[in-house]
Amino acid sequence: MMGQRTTVWFDRHRISPDVPDHMESVDTMCEHLNRLIEEEVNTGIPKERIVLGGFSMGGAMAMQVAYRHHPSIAGVAALSAFLNNDSVVYKAVREAGGSLPELFLCQGGKDPLVIPEWVKQTHRMMDSLGVPCQFHFFPKMYHEMCVQELELLRTWILKKLSL
Repeated sequence: MMGQRTTVWFDRHRISPDVPDHMESVDTMCEHLNRLIEEEVNTGIPKERIVLGGFSMGGAMAMQVAYRHHPSIAGVAALSAFLNNDSVVYKAVREAGGSLPELFLCQGGKDPLVIPEWVKQTHRMMDSLGVPCQFHFFPKMYHEMCVQELELLRTWILKKLSL
């Protein structure tokens, strides 16, 4: 990021929806996360009681794992996150043929890293493919989280898990 060394969930050719997913690194991380989910399932937690979520690349990774590998989970939360225009997630959703977990998306209007239109496009695409979606836009928020967003997320998770 901006010439700095960082820790990321997966590699990107560039931060833009117009480039292909870096599938080698995405799939490697999917394998790690799939193992964690299976460990939870093996302890007795049903997939229908699991919500995946993340911020920025973590949100993109949550969408990759859920819609490609675990379509029976309770929900997916992606905060300040987007999918590339030709993402394999869209193909997986098209081919799923059943009910899919609801997608909870949030985005800040002043985010300089994840351009708001990219998240809006992800929302439009997932919605058009039949994924139940909630989209919350915070006009004054940057690449960050805010209390109102986290309160909405908390309410959504409690509803998804019927708590």
